[in-house]
Amino acid sequence: MFTAKELRKKYLDFFQKNNHAVLASASLVPENDPSVLFTTAGMHPLVPFLMGEKHPRGMRLVNVQKCLRTDDIDEVGDNTHNTYFEMLGNWSLGDYFKEESITLSFRFLTEELGVAIEKLAVTCFAGDDTAPRDEVSHHCWLKLGIQEARIAFLGKEDNWWPSGGKHPGPQGPDTEIFYWTGMESAPTIYDPADKRWVEIWNNVFMEFNRTTDGAYQALAQQNVDTGMGLERTLMVLNGKTNIYETELFIPIINKIRELAENQDTISERVIADHVRAAMFLLADHVRPSNVDQGYILRRLIRRAVRHGRKMGIKGNFLEVLGAIVIALYQEAYPELMKHPVALLQAIQDEENQFSKTLENGLKQFRKLEQELTATGNKMINGEEAFHLYDTFGFPIEITKELASEVGFVVDEAGFGVAFKKHQELSRQGSEQKFAGGLADHSDESKKLHTATHLLHQALRMVLGPHIEQRGSNITQERLRFDFPHDQAMTAEQKVQVEKIVNEQIRRDLSVTWEELSVDEAKAKGAIGIFEDRYGDRVKVYTMGDFSKEICGGPHVDHTGELKAFKILKEESSSKGIRRIKAVIGEAAL
Repeated sequence: MFTAKELRKKYLDFFQKNNHAVLASASLVPENDPSVLFTTAGMHPLVPFLMGEKHPRGMRLVNVQKCLRTDDIDEVGDNTHNTYFEMLGNWSLGDYFKEESITLSFRFLTEELGVAIEKLAVTCFAGDDTAPRDEVSHHCWLKLGIQEARIAFLGKEDNWWPSGGKHPGPQGPDTEIFYWTGMESAPTIYDPADKRWVEIWNNVFMEFNRTTDGAYQALAQQNVDTGMGLERTLMVLNGKTNIYETELFIPIINKIRELAENQDTISERVIADHVRAAMFLLADHVRPSNVDQGYILRRLIRRAVRHGRKMGIKGNFLEVLGAIVIALYQEAYPELMKHPVALLQAIQDEENQFSKTLENGLKQFRKLEQELTATGNKMINGEEAFHLYDTFGFPIEITKELASEVGFVVDEAGFGVAFKKHQELSRQGSEQKFAGGLADHSDESKKLHTATHLLHQALRMVLGPHIEQRGSNITQERLRFDFPHDQAMTAEQKVQVEKIVNEQIRRDLSVTWEELSVDEAKAKGAIGIFEDRYGDRVKVYTMGDFSKEICGGPHVDHTGELKAFKILKEESSSKGIRRIKAVIGEAAL
């Protein structure tokens, strides 16, 4: 039997013995890739280095990274899907490539974890008009003892990262490792359609950069990016049939069962997953709101509450479950223990607010009931049922139950159509939100990223030293910067900030960077709220005599390239957090 603590340690120790520097987990809110909502993979914080910048810790790296993905949120509750998860990852930044990467993965599985080769199968990239068939990986697996019948060649949708190769950025073919979870012996021939084969590890060979116009360019350096899901690996190593039977979920689910009047496997899994994700987001300074990261957090909390009500849980319960999450993870992730009372209060406040929304939903249902009764109609149509779901958080089951009590029926098929349309729109929006994230290191993106440094320092000068970055987002058109402040900025303060930033642009300050220890960076006055997440050495970007900040890039060479800076809007993002949207260049003149 393996514990999560043992698996994390074995992984880090093995790769450290193989000359990999151990990195701490980065925040769930990307530090160096501000055009995406969350860190969805271990490679996110490393994008500048995958693109060729030198990493302060060297060319071989390893860590356990906190990740959050919401594109599969409707699949949470099955045997293997999560929103929040931990990714075991190791990287080669222009050092070793396919053969050594595959060999290291195989050795860790078979030698360190004792996995029998008979339980393994792999897939490789089949090749297309943009890249050749991956014969190198194929031959390497054969040499290690994987039988030909256990190797499948698949296309870009399966063996390319990012999947399909449609998004711009660093990418390439991958080889994936699958573990047999069936009760009987593994079949001789690997069938990708057999769900008893569970993917546990993915080795991505980043050979290309896809430009925004769809062209594939060879990267200046060939990189390896691997990822092994902690939860899935823990599941298969311990002979469990789903991730919710592991130690990471059992204490949470046991408490849910204790509180609930009705048992529902899917609901208890959704609650456990969403509370866990919510606590980690709260620990990384995200607060519930109606936009971006805060919106996702709000959705997770409210979805958990809905499923709790479905299970008959009375009163507030998320604070109790949140405390269990803190207890489970406080050793591995000490940030949960920095302000535990505040985290639990935040999740309880959102639960209280949503409880009132549910009450309003009941009032809306009674109003709908009266309107239909007056017309003699006994059918709640799909759009009306979906409105109760989308606006007031009513699951279709609650609407059906209420309808049944008054002799009504619900158009479930119509609800399904409306729900599917909502899903498609949400997924499209998510894809657009994440599309440019990993690769958007265009000249305009670099300029906007540089502007955030100038804005950060200007805000500290005008509002005070309590100002620190609490989130940012960059598109091709504008930057967004979130910071803690308890009141709206005055018109005079905004003008003053703009004036300071534009002065530094006119001065055409040189932008330079150097590698320093964290203590050296602090001694030199560098700012950066994530300094406790870095390793022994960090990159510090200096802009003349004005700004000095811990960051990974990318930036322009001189501030004059920005031309001009203008604040478009300053507003509330969430409780105690303000948000600035600004533009540079011609748009600011």
